[in-house]
Amino acid sequence: MTNKSLAAFLQPKQVQNKEVVISDRFLDEDGKPVPFEIRPILTDEAQTLMKQNMKTQKDGTQEFDNAGYQADLIIAAIVFPDFKNAELQQSYGVLGERELLMRMLLIGEYTNLRNKVFALSGIYDDLNAKIEEAKN
Repeated sequence: MTNKSLAAFLQPKQVQNKEVVISDRFLDEDGKPVPFEIRPILTDEAQTLMKQNMKTQKDGTQEFDNAGYQADLIIAAIVFPDFKNAELQQSYGVLGERELLMRMLLIGEYTNLRNKVFALSGIYDDLNAKIEEAKN
């Protein structure tokens, strides 16, 4: 039997916010890319977003909006820039955080940001390991 310590669960190592450059289109005054700041997403937050993206159809069946769920996860993880900022939304001619995300980023930038958010939250750990295992 291994030595078990409850202390490891009382004070786990915290996952820190991370600055990530997702594009060279967003530049500061010196021409350097400005990073997004992202944070990890907790399971309870993800479950709430999952419920918000479950839609009941007229026939009573439920349908899950996976694309909407992923967009909401990304938005929840973004600390900077502030996607709630009215000036930022107005500059892209949209109202709402999801609409801003879709209008602001090119598809490759969106994918890059999604991958970084998922990795920070540990979503890809098992998937990437399985992909690498399948390659070998």
